[in-house]
Amino acid sequence: MSATDQRATPAEVARYYERTVRRAQRTARVPAVQVALHRADRPLWTFEVGEAGGGATLDADTQFRIGSITKTFTAVLVLQCRDDGLLDLDDPVSAHLSVPAHGDLTIRRLLSHTAGLQREPYGDIWDTLAVPSLAETLAGLEQAERILPPGRRFHYSNLAFALLGHLAAAKRGGSWAEVLADRILTPLDLPLTLQPGPNAATGYLVDAWSDHARPEPRTDLGGVAPAAQLWGTAAQLARWGAFLADPTAIDPDGKVLSADTLVEMRHPTVLRDEQVWTAGWGLGLIVRPGRDRGTDVGHGGAMPGFLAETYGRVSGTDDDVPGAFAAAVLLSAGNGDRALGLSTTLLDAAVERDPADIQPWRIGTPVPDEWAGLLGHWWGEGFEYVFRWRDGHLEASGADDAPGVPPAVFGIEGPDLLRSVSGREIGEPLRLTRDEQGRIVRLHWATYRFTREQQTFDGVWASRP
Repeated sequence: MSATDQRATPAEVARYYERTVRRAQRTARVPAVQVALHRADRPLWTFEVGEAGGGATLDADTQFRIGSITKTFTAVLVLQCRDDGLLDLDDPVSAHLSVPAHGDLTIRRLLSHTAGLQREPYGDIWDTLAVPSLAETLAGLEQAERILPPGRRFHYSNLAFALLGHLAAAKRGGSWAEVLADRILTPLDLPLTLQPGPNAATGYLVDAWSDHARPEPRTDLGGVAPAAQLWGTAAQLARWGAFLADPTAIDPDGKVLSADTLVEMRHPTVLRDEQVWTAGWGLGLIVRPGRDRGTDVGHGGAMPGFLAETYGRVSGTDDDVPGAFAAAVLLSAGNGDRALGLSTTLLDAAVERDPADIQPWRIGTPVPDEWAGLLGHWWGEGFEYVFRWRDGHLEASGADDAPGVPPAVFGIEGPDLLRSVSGREIGEPLRLTRDEQGRIVRLHWATYRFTREQQTFDGVWASRP
C-alpha cells in the first residue's frame, strides 16, 4: 500500500508494525526486542516481543543498555557549553581539560571522529573488562596513540567522547552524570539511568550453532561513561530521536539546545566510508540520506549483550513525513545485528501506510511594498532565477531546478540588504540597487550581478548583436 492508496486503519497499521517487529526478532534470534515510534500527530506506539530474562518482565518500561547512543547526549552537552560561551569548537582540549597528552586536538575533531585518536582507552579493556577510572583514563593518554593525522579521515573513538564528556562536566563544575541529569534528562523528562534498574533486560550472546544463549557480564564503564554508559527504554529514546530531528516540537523554548544548533550538529562533516556514501558524521550524530531529500539523524549502540539504535527523520520535500518523527529499537543480543535497521523499516512503513495529514494551503499576507519590485524573474551568470515571497520571507530558486531542490531563503538585514540564511549561497549578502524612481533594477548576490534581462559579464544583453 502506498501513501496515495486508501489510508489503512490504525488497527491495520499497528498490526503491520507488530508483524514487522516479530519477524525481525525471530529472524535475528534476539531474546527480547523493544521498539517505539514517536510522531507529533499520533499517540506514541510501543511494542515488545520475547523475554527479558533474569526474572524481569518485558514491557514498555523494561530498561535496555543503549551503548553509544550515549554519545549523542555528550555531544549536546558540549554544544550547550559552546552556545553559552564557555568554549569554542576549534579550541584545543587542553584549553579546558588538563590532559598529559594529545591536548592540541580540537573539540570539533573529537566530536566528528576526525581527531585520529585511537578507538579505546589505553589497555585491553574489552579483554580484561578492567575499565579505567576517570583519573586512569586521563593518565592513559600518555600511552594512547594518535593513529591518524587530525582531519585525515573518519576514525571512531570512544576515548574521544570520554574526554568530551569530562570536558563538558568540568566547564559546568560537576560530574558528567550530574551535568547530564541537570542539563538534558530533567528538562526533557527523560529518566535514563547510569545503572540498570530492577526490571532491566538481561543481555545475551546467542550461540551460533544452537538456540542457547548465555548472559553477558554487565560492565560499568567508569571513566569512559560519557561514551556508552546509559540505560533506557525505547519510548525514551524515540523521544530523544524526535528531539534531534525536530527540536522545536520537543523543546519549543530551546531550554536544552536551539534548533539552529541542532541543524549545525546534523550537517555532515565527514563520510563514515569514502567508498560507500551511505552515512556521514556530523557533530556527534550519524547522518544518513533519506527519501525526497530528507535525512535520518541519530546513533547506534553496542555493548556486551545489547544492540540499540534510534533515528529521527528530518523531512525534506515529502509531505507524508510527520513532525517529531523518530523510531528506537532495543535488542538484548550483542550478536543480533540482523535486526538492526528495524528503526528505518518502521519509519518507512509509517510514511507509507500512515502518512501525515496534508495541511491545506491558505492565503498569506501581502508582500511588503519595499520588496514587491524584487519578485519575478532575474538572470545571473547566464542563468534564470525566480524570486518569490513565501511564508513571510523572500526565496529564490533556479528556474530549471529539479523538483524538490530547496530554495535559497533570505533574511532582511536592512534597507536594500538581505542575506541568504539557507539554501544556495548561504551566508552571502543580497544587495539591491534602485533607480531614481525607487524601482529595483539590479541585484548583487554573493557579488554576482543579477538583471531582468540575460546579460554577458560585461553588461550587454545576450539578444543584441
